[in-house]
Amino acid sequence: MGEQTTVKFPQEVLDEYAALGIDLPALFSAGHLGNRMGVQILEASAERVVGTMPVEGNTQPYGLLHGGASAVLAETLGSIGTMLHGGITKIAVGVDLNCTHHRGVRSGVVTGVATPVHRGRSTATYEIVITDEQDKRVCTARLTCLLRDAPSSAPAG
Repeated sequence: MGEQTTVKFPQEVLDEYAALGIDLPALFSAGHLGNRMGVQILEASAERVVGTMPVEGNTQPYGLLHGGASAVLAETLGSIGTMLHGGITKIAVGVDLNCTHHRGVRSGVVTGVATPVHRGRSTATYEIVITDEQDKRVCTARLTCLLRDAPSSAPAG
């Protein structure tokens, strides 16, 4: 769980953010909650975001993967896709998350893949499919994010 992976971003996206002095892989990490849960982002673009999460440490009292843990993985992946779709002038704010849990998982690693259902000017919706190590669907989620203008970075004065 402590291993670090390098997120794969399209080079043109990396260049756009680097020109502004922004470390894109750090910006689009899983955040503090995702880090505590062991979420690893493997691939990220507006068209597809892939990430993994260990089952161990993210279970409910029956020893199964907690539904809230699946929701964290889903919202993380869909939010990253929305942020990349919106670009550097927008921020993504989740407004709706729906998760359907299909089967329980007791061990191993789950993988989530987020793909866009809708990418507009003010909202984006992603479907996130979470599977186990046998490629069986564990959860299907849908996340809709509002795209808001990013705060100005101009110094106050």
